[in-house]
Amino acid sequence: MTELHTPSPDQPIPLDQPLPHRKIIRGWLVPLSERTTLRAFVLLAIDYALFFALIAGTVVFDAVWAKLLCGLAAGFVIGRLFIIGHDACHQSLTPHRELNKVLGRIAFLPSLTPYSLWDTGHNVVHHGYTNLKGVDFVWTPLTAAEFEALSPLQKLLERAYRSGWAPGLYYMIEIWWKREFFPNKTHMPTRRPIFFKDSALVTVFGAFWIATIAAAAVATGQSVWLSLLLGFAVPFFFWNSMIGFVVYVHHTHVKVSWHDNKAAWTKAAPFVSTTVHLTFPFNIGALMHHIMEHTAHHVDMSVPLYRLKKAQAKLEEMLPGRIIVQPFSWKWYFETAKNCKMYDFTRECWTDFKGNMTSPVRGNLPPAAQA
Repeated sequence: MTELHTPSPDQPIPLDQPLPHRKIIRGWLVPLSERTTLRAFVLLAIDYALFFALIAGTVVFDAVWAKLLCGLAAGFVIGRLFIIGHDACHQSLTPHRELNKVLGRIAFLPSLTPYSLWDTGHNVVHHGYTNLKGVDFVWTPLTAAEFEALSPLQKLLERAYRSGWAPGLYYMIEIWWKREFFPNKTHMPTRRPIFFKDSALVTVFGAFWIATIAAAAVATGQSVWLSLLLGFAVPFFFWNSMIGFVVYVHHTHVKVSWHDNKAAWTKAAPFVSTTVHLTFPFNIGALMHHIMEHTAHHVDMSVPLYRLKKAQAKLEEMLPGRIIVQPFSWKWYFETAKNCKMYDFTRECWTDFKGNMTSPVRGNLPPAAQA
C-alpha cells in the first residue's frame, strides 16, 4: 500500500494512488507545528484556575447537587489539563524542551499521572507501535483463545471493560494503577529513579489535595467523607472515565484493524489507518483542546493542540477518503462496544465474545477503510 513517493505529493492523493511516505505527509503539516510559550502559559493558567475554583465549589456550595456538579466539571478540567501535559510530553507545547518537562509535570498533577512513566508508555510504546498486538497495550483486544484462558474474575472484568459502560474502570486499573502509579516489574521491567520520583510527586500532590479537602470540611462543619467523595473521588473517577473513553474511541472502530505481524502492520500505514477522527456538534471538540483531531496528532506529534484542527483538515484535504471520520453519537459508541469485543487475527476482523464476526474482513473493506 505504501510507496516512498507519489507522482504529485503536493496535490490531494486519489484513492487509486499509493499512500505517500510518512515524511511527505508530515511535510504538509510543518507550517502548523510552530509553538508559542505565552499561549502555553495562558492555557495552563486558565485550566488550573478552573480546577481550583471547581474543587473549592465542592466545599463552598451547600446543595449536594451543586457540589456534585462541581466535582464532575473538575474531572473534565483535569482532562483538559492532562491534554496540555500530553502536548508538553510530546515537546509540542512550547519550543523549550526543559520547560516542557516542567509544565508537563505541573499539568499532570491533578490526574495523578507520573510524567516519565506516561512518557515511556505513550510516546515510545503507543505512538511507536499503535495497534500492534504484543507491543501496544492500550485497549488491546484479546483473541478467543486468550479470553478462554482467563479466570472467571478476569472474564467478568473484560466483559465490563468492553461493555461501553466502564472505560473509567479500565483506565484506572489497567493503565493508571498497573502501569503508571509505582508499577511493578511485570508491567514496567525497566527501573529508573525518575519513575519513582514522578510517582512520589503525584502522591504528594494527591495527599495534599485530600488533606486540604478534609481540613476544609472540618473547618466548615461538613462531613469529611462526603467532601472527599465529591471533591476528590468524583473528579478523579470522572477523569479516568474521560481518558478511558477518549483513548478507546481514538483507536477502536469496525474499520480499524489490529495486527500481530509487524511487517503487515508497517504495510498498513498505521499512523493513518489505526486512528479515528471523532467529530462532535456544537464545537464540543474544542472544549477537549482538539484531542479528537487525532489522526493529525499521530502523523505529526509536534503539532500543538491549538493547531490540530487545521492540521486535521489539511490531512483530510490531501488524503480524501482514507481517514476514518466518525460523527459521534451514543448509538454509534454502544454499537462499537457491542461489535468490538475481541479480535481474530487470522480472519482480520472484530468478533463478539462468542467468536462471531462483527466487522468486515479487512481484505473485503473498501479502499478508503483499508488505507
